[in-house]
Amino acid sequence: MKRTPKSAAPSVRAEPVEAPTVKKHAGRPLTGKPAGEVRIIGGQWKRSKLPVADKPGLRPTPDRVRETLFNWLGQDLTGWRCVDAFAGTGALGFEAASRGAKEVTLVEQDSALVAQLKRIKEQLKAEAVQVQRGDGIGALKQWLAASADLVFLDPPFDANLFDAALQAAARAVAPGGYIYLEAPSAWGEEQLAPLGLTLYRHLKAGSVHAHLLRRP
Repeated sequence: MKRTPKSAAPSVRAEPVEAPTVKKHAGRPLTGKPAGEVRIIGGQWKRSKLPVADKPGLRPTPDRVRETLFNWLGQDLTGWRCVDAFAGTGALGFEAASRGAKEVTLVEQDSALVAQLKRIKEQLKAEAVQVQRGDGIGALKQWLAASADLVFLDPPFDANLFDAALQAAARAVAPGGYIYLEAPSAWGEEQLAPLGLTLYRHLKAGSVHAHLLRRP
């Protein structure tokens, strides 16, 4: 059953949130010391720390932005089906599972990050989480149409994947469901309407625009 958030207010623009940074050093292998960590904000694994690998292009969603996102969603995701199409550290997907999601699929191309996600899954005993190596857009295209309650989209900013990822996510998400999108620029109604999506919430955190989109 679709869970509705506590507030169904019209889209509003939140005050800017300053995003913490994680130091990266291009070219260093994943097997070294982690570049940093993020923490799970709420739910059964609250305060659990997730390592951030020292890997070029890895850009985890900051703790404060995730906290705002799950406030928008109403905190309790019991029974939800979620897909994190560009999982990276897994912070978004593990956060959803921590808050009661019944099924969370983490999709990641990088083999070293996939291995790290599987280690975290085992450490947390996260039975609801499935880790899948592969292309996030391809995984969404194969997903049963209109069956996901929440899709996370946080693709590499320089990979020009936003249009294709949103098209695939719009197909996968159920009516009344949500898509969380991180992008280097704001997406407006004129861009979202052809995809059958509406802008529910938006905030700017540093150079990142965080959107919560909805399929009516």
